[in-house]
Amino acid sequence: MKDTWPAMSIAEATALLTAPGAPFEMETVAIGGHPTRTWKNAPPTLQHCFALGRVHGERIFLVNEDERISFEAFARAAIRLSEHLRSLGIGKGDRVAIAMRNIPEWPVAFYAAQLVGAITTPLNAWWTGGELEYGLADSGAVALIADFERWERVEPHRGALSGLKHILVCRGGDGSFEAVVGAPQSWATLPDVPTPAPFLSPEDDATIFYTSGTTGKPKGALGTHRNICSNIFSSGFSVARSYLRRGETPPVPDPSAPQKATLLSVPFFHATGCHAILNPSLVAGAKLVMQRKFDAGEALALIERERITSAGGVPTIAWQILTHPDRAKHDLSSLESIAYGGAPSAPELVRQIGAAGSAPGNGWGMTETSATFSHHMAEDYLNRPESCGPPVAVCDAQVRDPEGAVLPPGTVGELYGFGPNIVKGYWGKPEATAETFIDGWVRTGDLAKIDDEGFITIVDRAKDMLIRGGENIYCVEVEGVLCEHPAVMDAALVGKPHPVLGEEPVAFVSTKPHQSVGEAELQAFVAERLARFKVPVAIYVRHLPLPRNANGKIVKSELKKEL
Repeated sequence: MKDTWPAMSIAEATALLTAPGAPFEMETVAIGGHPTRTWKNAPPTLQHCFALGRVHGERIFLVNEDERISFEAFARAAIRLSEHLRSLGIGKGDRVAIAMRNIPEWPVAFYAAQLVGAITTPLNAWWTGGELEYGLADSGAVALIADFERWERVEPHRGALSGLKHILVCRGGDGSFEAVVGAPQSWATLPDVPTPAPFLSPEDDATIFYTSGTTGKPKGALGTHRNICSNIFSSGFSVARSYLRRGETPPVPDPSAPQKATLLSVPFFHATGCHAILNPSLVAGAKLVMQRKFDAGEALALIERERITSAGGVPTIAWQILTHPDRAKHDLSSLESIAYGGAPSAPELVRQIGAAGSAPGNGWGMTETSATFSHHMAEDYLNRPESCGPPVAVCDAQVRDPEGAVLPPGTVGELYGFGPNIVKGYWGKPEATAETFIDGWVRTGDLAKIDDEGFITIVDRAKDMLIRGGENIYCVEVEGVLCEHPAVMDAALVGKPHPVLGEEPVAFVSTKPHQSVGEAELQAFVAERLARFKVPVAIYVRHLPLPRNANGKIVKSELKKEL
């Protein structure tokens, strides 16, 4: 490393890495009529990614408790399932929904749908039966692949889903999934058949990932193959940029080096878990180690046993790994980085990661940006712990005022993003699409500022949303459910700071005249209708109206002061 840091600017490092003939070379293509920089050498589609993943053969790909699945066994299972889907008449453009926790069957289902050209539609495994019914109906899914726990939630709603023709259930129930593919331990014995030839193109529809919105109903973000595959090169580019910034030459990949391994602590049904972790790991030959539920003590043991090189997910998990009392009892020398996103992090967390000998990493993205938009890591992160980093080379960021005018560096405004990773729009929602996607740019709803070097700092959320341990909670959705209670006249949800989760939902409600209701009853009422993480940890019931401004809007800043 050179005596002074940085050894070169962000612009200089980017120019070197993206020059003609360089690994991260870019080319400009027209996407939706807009000239867009793209990674020239990225795989064109997820079908190509699948073929690249199979090259890793008997190397272990998926670890789930005592299940160890090789890349080859995974490939055989996905091909077998794709053959079954094709026999059902499922093909290009059909929606195949997945509702499972993180288990090996999830990526098998995901890529099986991709092999037949279907639009894979992951549903939030934390959703209630009613929420799952909405996702299935809104997407028009013709098939559902679910674990038994999720199927138990969906089954009472089956009669309302006339378009859902095919159902496969794993890990319980009728065993329909295992009847087609077998249990994970047997996938290696499935027939060795050729990898299907890719037939899709980069701009073909690939996925629908649901993201909640200010209307209170989730919106399905329609992503293309190019959107998703951009992540494969984005993370590698950011790592190489860090080497150049410290005055070092990025290392050439060594096939004989120890396998990279990630402790998977975010769900596959999130864009981060699928686009930024699952797909790049498949292509690169990295191992994914799953936990049924995150436990810091178990995580430490897995890091040691599986020689984990990357962990994190959300700041919550990073804190728990760093502060666990048994941390010193485990060999964590393999851990190269602790990276996360999904919530703001305290500068102290960044410093503690660096002091522990691992490279801290952060980034910013959203479902609408197909996960990665900006990356922040290593010395850049240590020196700017409040930032989420500069955009990756193929992306552009702007801060605009309410009229859409671009603001100068250092000025706070709404963050807009542009790049090959911006989704097409919202499935079946043209008005919401027109409001959010403007001339190829996405309005993020986040308030931010950008400095002279391009580093982005998120200062607030323009959308009425809070984040609990990496999970988005849109206030209007919870408020709407509370107002469905016969005793409630008005409701407001605000975030209460939490040292580990970032923030927790707290509700204030006012009752109708001559009506009364208790906190526990309201919490149970919400829990029956929404996922558990959305249930307020406290509900303050009052008979007086909630504070409002002259425009009639509830003044949440006053409610936050009461906390």
